[in-house]
Amino acid sequence: MKLVDTHCHIYGDSYKEDLEEVMKRAEENLDFIVNIGYDLWSSREAVRLANEYDFAYATVGVHPTEIKEYSKEIEKEIENLCKDKKVLAIGEIGLDYYWMNDPKEIQQNIFRKQMELAKRVNKPVVIHTRDAMEDTINILNEYKDVEGILHCYPGSFETAKLVMDRYYFGVGGVLTFKNNAKTKEFVKKAPLDRLIIETDSPYLTPVPFRGKRNEPIYVEHVAKEIAIIKEISLEEVIEVTTNNAKKIYRIGE
Repeated sequence: MKLVDTHCHIYGDSYKEDLEEVMKRAEENLDFIVNIGYDLWSSREAVRLANEYDFAYATVGVHPTEIKEYSKEIEKEIENLCKDKKVLAIGEIGLDYYWMNDPKEIQQNIFRKQMELAKRVNKPVVIHTRDAMEDTINILNEYKDVEGILHCYPGSFETAKLVMDRYYFGVGGVLTFKNNAKTKEFVKKAPLDRLIIETDSPYLTPVPFRGKRNEPIYVEHVAKEIAIIKEISLEEVIEVTTNNAKKIYRIGE
């Protein structure tokens, strides 16, 4: 069994010079990748690439720092993109109180609109939360019939338990950072069958490539760190987390 990258952004200027090479390396080394939309343009790009490459999938949605232009028309276009068989989820959506590009009330309103969209199209969600954990969990718990992923999960194990019946928790390159005790503690406590592995490429590149552009094949370094922290084999990490990803994204159903 191979690893997967459940969350990456393989489009745009970061990959302008070598997109084909990056995708070829991913195809040779991974089971599949999920290219995540953050606005209408990137959602379209993710879908386009998913239809060019058999091993690639897409999600569509509007990130909380990009909701300035959110409208009924954009929501309708996102909904139409969901008809494509390679679109797995609505995301990434959520709350971001770090950048605060829009007031909390507006962010929460658009977050709920996209949760409602996920219900309509019967797809899981990919959640972004930054400095907004309590409000994020409260809104997720308003939608008990929606499941999904908390991407690059920044919270505690105790908080995770509040939605662990329906959500998986994305672990990326930050796990390999020496000073990131919080994520290491979470991974140690969390059951392996609720973890999935991601890169968030081109961001958050793991050690030993920190500071350089990220790419999907670097999930290997995250998987190795999980194995060390949980004192289990790399093979077990690969098998369980890949199956988790297939389950939440409903691949192979």
